[in-house]
Amino acid sequence: MTLLESMHSPDDVKKLSAEQIPRLAGEIREFLVSELSRTGGHVGPNLGVVELTIALHRVFDSPREPILFDTGHQSYVHKILTGRHDFSRLRSEGGLSGYPARAESEHDFIENSHASTAISYADGLAKANELQGHGDRAVAAVIGDGALTGGMAWEAVNNIALGENRRVVIVVNDNGRSYSPTMGGLADHLASLRLSQSYEHALDFAKTTLNRTPVVGQPLYDALHGLKKGIKDAIQPQMMFEDLGLKYLGPIDGHDTQMVEKALRRARDFGGPVIVHCLTQKGKGYAPAENHEVDQFHATGVFDAETGESEPKSGGVEWTKVFSEEMVALGAEREDLVAITAAMLHPTGLAAFADAYPDRIYDVGIAEQHAATSATGLAMGGVHPVVAVYATFLNRCFDQVLMDAALHRQGVTFCLDRAGITGTDGPSHNGMWDLSILQVVPGLRLAVPRDAVRLREELREAVEVDDAPTVLRYPKGAAAAETPAIGHIGSMDVLRRATRGGHSEDLLLVAVGAMAETCCEVADRMAAQGLGVTVIDPRWVKPLDGALVEEAARYRVVAVVEDNGRVGAVGDAVARALRDAELDIPVRTYGVEQEFLEHGKRDGILAEMGLTPQDLARRLTETVSRRAEKSLEDEPAN
Repeated sequence: MTLLESMHSPDDVKKLSAEQIPRLAGEIREFLVSELSRTGGHVGPNLGVVELTIALHRVFDSPREPILFDTGHQSYVHKILTGRHDFSRLRSEGGLSGYPARAESEHDFIENSHASTAISYADGLAKANELQGHGDRAVAAVIGDGALTGGMAWEAVNNIALGENRRVVIVVNDNGRSYSPTMGGLADHLASLRLSQSYEHALDFAKTTLNRTPVVGQPLYDALHGLKKGIKDAIQPQMMFEDLGLKYLGPIDGHDTQMVEKALRRARDFGGPVIVHCLTQKGKGYAPAENHEVDQFHATGVFDAETGESEPKSGGVEWTKVFSEEMVALGAEREDLVAITAAMLHPTGLAAFADAYPDRIYDVGIAEQHAATSATGLAMGGVHPVVAVYATFLNRCFDQVLMDAALHRQGVTFCLDRAGITGTDGPSHNGMWDLSILQVVPGLRLAVPRDAVRLREELREAVEVDDAPTVLRYPKGAAAAETPAIGHIGSMDVLRRATRGGHSEDLLLVAVGAMAETCCEVADRMAAQGLGVTVIDPRWVKPLDGALVEEAARYRVVAVVEDNGRVGAVGDAVARALRDAELDIPVRTYGVEQEFLEHGKRDGILAEMGLTPQDLARRLTETVSRRAEKSLEDEPAN
């Protein structure tokens, strides 16, 4: 039996001798590369925290002493050490989540895959320990240098410093990256330590100090103070934390388990908040990941374990690629066009724009709130900013979209990648809220392209708007096949018009974005049964074209299909528009149930929601038939 196979709980990790730890670390890395090559997943982040995670479980008494992973990208090693070894269905239905999951283990406290939050959780847990007389218990929060660029992390640090007797250990996993190299003043501050010629001397000094420091009490404070005094003239990052009232311990070689363990043990026993600064290498121990320039295998699909080569993706061009190409084309035409990313240059498709126009790209770090308001300032200054974020992360800057961009009527374009059901990354990454929350923003204009052609068109239309914020949203993966319009009603595209007896009055089907292909198939199925169905794509779903109301008056039933939560989204907007026009026409809305969805494939989740052509056609046929029967009943007798 390998050491890894004997790891069923943190107690098993604690029983190992110091000499066994390198062997366990090697087995974990081999396991991760082997398993993740078959399923894909967050390879680089987990290879980089093997020794650190082992040390955390040897020092802290989980779950009595929670270990909180900010974002959770790096939680696979934690899962292994807490007895979860079956990675065969990672991020698939019925398999392990790609993030901590409370339903999986008592050792998972937070289902957290939005960055910069772990320190706030730790603050609350430490306060709860204090209130309930558990002052001997510590809480550990593991946060990356990338996540430290988020303002929420600093709000938490500011508060934690007030609790001088609360046992909070903040472990900064500093690998100089989030998805891509970490940007901003903080990054430069930490990088000054990494790149300094005195870096090796600092590590040696830290190791020497740790080896001779007693375990608890005032001697630890003296050692920490001595550490600060000993290297502060050569390197400065620790001063930033100590000026905030936190004891700082570091820099620590994050791949030296004994060194990390000693540092964590002394920090845990100090009796107050301590920062432990660990320097790690993303992708450690696997050459293809270490040498991968874009993101060091931050997140991969299936790949060859020997070479690191990715399995070719099937299907057509991806939505993100279409956006990327059109941004470069627009940049050549408009010198006033700039782009903003929140630490996701490559994932959102802005890398090509950055290469072409390096003076017109701004990476603000994991700071979506700042991105939105900074973009508003750019617009006020006479340029047109495009902010590219994942749809799920727009939630984090809703106030800034509402009270900064919209209130000031500024032309900022927000492009929401991974909108709708994303699937494998689980509940926190499904972009199923934006069509609902954006409905309440006065003046905002919202487009949902149905295919690559419309994405290019609607992006161009959006950046022409300079007196209000505009939003485009599009899903993950390959762009839908082109669905050409066969006609127009106002600004809307007609995609299908199936008649019954020369009329198409049975059903008006409003197709939102990428659901257009599904809606067209629904119409074809219903037409084969002799029903008259018209499918329209509004293109811009906020504000709705008034011609939609006029058209709806001709039908027995109106239905809306969208890849978003049903509450308050496009379906509700259509129903409200008909009510306002005093049209007594039933509206059926089909979308995602308003719940936190388990991870799984997009198609499978949509099928569970009844958003397949077959299910929708059956339900809508029944609805139309009932409405037709009622109409006959209501007709006066001759």
